[in-house]
Amino acid sequence: MNKVKSPLSDDARKVTGDALQDALVDLIDLGLVAKQAHWNLTGRNFRSVHLELDKVVEIARNHADLVAERAVAIGVNPDGRVHTVADSSRLGPLEAGYLQDDKVVAAMTDLLAEIIRRFRAHIDATDDADLVSQDLLIAATRDLEEQHWMFEVQRH
Repeated sequence: MNKVKSPLSDDARKVTGDALQDALVDLIDLGLVAKQAHWNLTGRNFRSVHLELDKVVEIARNHADLVAERAVAIGVNPDGRVHTVADSSRLGPLEAGYLQDDKVVAAMTDLLAEIIRRFRAHIDATDDADLVSQDLLIAATRDLEEQHWMFEVQRH
């Protein structure tokens, strides 16, 4: 069996691998939650929220791919399987059925804030371990914070 050899020390690989895996789970889960909300959205602001949810899904999927590929590049196997994401998720679920636009805006604002807090902790954790992975996490955080802003301003 071929194995990717890490350019990082074992300790740095462990810290970075854990941060990347946690980020991967959050990104996959965020994409699924946003798509669920997208499908079931109702309300007077349907169109604008519907389109913004698509942006969240695109951002989550793109960054999940980058994070997973970075993990492999440093010799860590990413795990984005459904049961792993379900078992590891720290995001609260959306209600089932139709969702009013104001509730979706509030839920997405809160979910994004929660994920951003964790991503900032991952950024701190990788400061000494791996600056390249840290850069990916910073880029993802930048995009997540922009989406947080887009939902937050609709809340008021």
